[in-house]
Amino acid sequence: MKRPSNPAADSNPGDRLSTSRRMFLRGAGVTMALPWLESIPAWGAAASGEIAPSPKRFAAMFMGCGVNPDQWWAKQSGSEIELGPSLEPLSDVKSKINVINGLFNQHALGVGIHPGQTGNILSGAALQRGAELKGGISVDQMLARHLGEDTIQPSIVLGCEQPITGYHETNFSMAYSSHISWQSATSPVPMEVYPSLAFDSLFDNRGSLRNRSILDRVREEAATLSRRVSVADRAKLDEYLTSVRDVEQRAAAMRASKLAADERAQGGDRPTLAMPRPDNGLPEDIREHMRLMCDLIALGFQTDKTRIASLLLCRDISGLFYPFLDVSAAHHGASHDDTSEAYGRVTQFYVSQLAYLASRLDAMPEGEGTVLDHSCLLFINSLWSGTQHDARKVPVVLAGGLGGTLQTGRVLDYSDRSDDDRRLCSLYLGIMDRMGVELDSFGDADERLANL
Repeated sequence: MKRPSNPAADSNPGDRLSTSRRMFLRGAGVTMALPWLESIPAWGAAASGEIAPSPKRFAAMFMGCGVNPDQWWAKQSGSEIELGPSLEPLSDVKSKINVINGLFNQHALGVGIHPGQTGNILSGAALQRGAELKGGISVDQMLARHLGEDTIQPSIVLGCEQPITGYHETNFSMAYSSHISWQSATSPVPMEVYPSLAFDSLFDNRGSLRNRSILDRVREEAATLSRRVSVADRAKLDEYLTSVRDVEQRAAAMRASKLAADERAQGGDRPTLAMPRPDNGLPEDIREHMRLMCDLIALGFQTDKTRIASLLLCRDISGLFYPFLDVSAAHHGASHDDTSEAYGRVTQFYVSQLAYLASRLDAMPEGEGTVLDHSCLLFINSLWSGTQHDARKVPVVLAGGLGGTLQTGRVLDYSDRSDDDRRLCSLYLGIMDRMGVELDSFGDADERLANL
């Protein structure tokens, strides 16, 4: 697999300031790409000597079982956008979002509830019932297939809830309810639910090296670089390293829980996968779990470790509980009363995860803008109404402008369009176009979404 070039990898980092277009800190068993630094020529230059554009990134965030339909609304545009209660967490970045109404997934209709409505949310493919999985490659993995060679990791696929096995009453595999990222028609991408393992993968942290801080291992190069960059960049470097340290420490604290769970599984009759939270080693507080996974995506994007990510915040038919929201029922049960204030709080909580990641990326300067300005975050649910299991339209929010190719600050409503003009996969074609992946068709669509 192609890897980013670094012709001066073995030289002193200070000597690379004028030659390397992407800075790395290296230590024992670890390579850390650095964020945008103004005093270092960044991202590569064209033959003319002009700075090349910043890389574009894509992340999909999924919430299952529908939203509160009464509280999910937006109107006006730009800085004047008004957001309903469900979308209110996005207020700080409202000029950088698009709220899209009325899109639908053709092959999620008429197939029964839940798995058949979720397993193709990012692919638009028809799903096969029975023992054999068959659907289609998801949009994130299509992008990774074409763009993944430009980064060390083609994509990261994360989740905050363990997948489940077996079959639904509709005879669809529960794998369709548990995975949104598919590398082929028959295979989901293995999803990492343990923050410590996701962190180790992101920073190639293996074996006994896990016992040594990453920052300790790159300390010498970091100190040398700090002396050579500008005062402003020194502050950015310190802020970045502090952020890495924070995520590392939080992930390390969760590693002990994972190891303890593995020991329990070896001495018992149930695998870790079948244990309830937190016996399975996952964080008991889902808030910390989700924030840490968002932080890992943010670090992956900032350091250009990867440009493609997906995060299953909760699976379809989710069993997560929210005592901190004063909601007594589990997620799936609460969704059957989707217009209640309780489920309104659940919906708002999930949107706040999108707001958190968007704000994190928007606080990262990059060129003339921010990392968010060069990204597209997709927040999506497989249902509009959990009470009715209604997938005739799905809630969609985009955040970020993909390097100025995607206008933001809009409310786009396709509810009154014909079915051919409101396909979810038409949106995916438009996003992929803007990232340089142009396909004749994808899923059930062969036309781009109008007015995107």
